[in-house]
Amino acid sequence: MSVIYLLISISIVVAAVFLYIFIRAVKSGQFDDDYTPSVRMLFDDELKKESKQIRTQIEKQN
Repeated sequence: MSVIYLLISISIVVAAVFLYIFIRAVKSGQFDDDYTPSVRMLFDDELKKESKQIRTQIEKQN
């Protein structure tokens, strides 16, 4: 029975260590998305053209 208590306590300690490492990585910016904003600006003009076309189509229908 004492082995179960030992394994449970070790698993709690390991889980706490992983939680600490995860929180530290999130706060340091490890999971920040640096790629998407740079790619989004490449397609920004196309999105504006599409939205203008949609607006003109809606205005023609009304």
